[in-house]
Amino acid sequence: MSSRADGERGGDGAGGGAGSIAHRVPDLGALELLLAVARLGSLGAAARELGITQPAASSRIRSMERQLGVALVDRSPRGSRLTDAGALVTDWARRIVEAAEAFDAGAQALRDRRDSRLRVAASMTIAEYLLPGWLLALRAQRPDTAVSLHAGNSAAVAERLLSGEADLGFVEGLSVPSGLDSAVIAHDRLIVVAAPAHPWGRRRRALSAQELASTPLILREKGSGTRQVLDAALGGLARPLIELSSTTAVKAAAVSGAGPAVLSELAVGEELGTRRLVRVPVEGVLLARDLRAVWPAGHRPTGPARELLSLTRG
Repeated sequence: MSSRADGERGGDGAGGGAGSIAHRVPDLGALELLLAVARLGSLGAAARELGITQPAASSRIRSMERQLGVALVDRSPRGSRLTDAGALVTDWARRIVEAAEAFDAGAQALRDRRDSRLRVAASMTIAEYLLPGWLLALRAQRPDTAVSLHAGNSAAVAERLLSGEADLGFVEGLSVPSGLDSAVIAHDRLIVVAAPAHPWGRRRRALSAQELASTPLILREKGSGTRQVLDAALGGLARPLIELSSTTAVKAAAVSGAGPAVLSELAVGEELGTRRLVRVPVEGVLLARDLRAVWPAGHRPTGPARELLSLTRG
């Protein structure tokens, strides 16, 4: 019983060496107040300079005196002066506050360096059809932030994030790549398209899932979100008619009449409107997918990356 009481008294500040130093050393606000009292010779003037009330300043000084176990300030109608112990503590406080100011300046420099650039990696559909608008909005908010964009498939986006080569990524696949956290930012749907002169462009009856799965298609490469969603929805695909590494290339091949393709609805609005491509109805298969922002697990986006993530949800 007595040993516990002794331990509690030791942690009260007066001579106690146990426990965290944060419990034994006054906080920066109290030390700044003490320095202001020493400089101005008045507790009231120090309180006004720091934007607090005089009762609050008096309370903070008394709390610091209890914590340290010594009197720091003598108060009188003529003002406030430091005791001998207070003068000594003030010298120590000045060094601590100067070190804190250097710490703050260094932290600000780190934030400035972080905020001066943003490296984005995105899968093709998002990079081509959604990110330009988001990046323009970000530029309006952060004109001094230099933004670089790497477009690739979902697997490549994950690799860049995990290797530290990107600050924020966007993917289109069915699942979140290992080692990443994510947030759904939009929804998308894949549709089957063909040139009007292609036999599928003239058919009236909807394709079955089996017909789609067994027909050679113009496809994105393995590792792309589009390919993953299509393969999972159909339970397997025929050997590709052509395999291409970008949405734009797949679309151009389909427009040329080379064969049918499966593309994001976001990517073919103009071609459908001008009838360079026609939509081919499909029954018995759902080709919906989530579009996600991704970042390394446990490292929530900060600075420009956080602002871009917020813009995608707008």
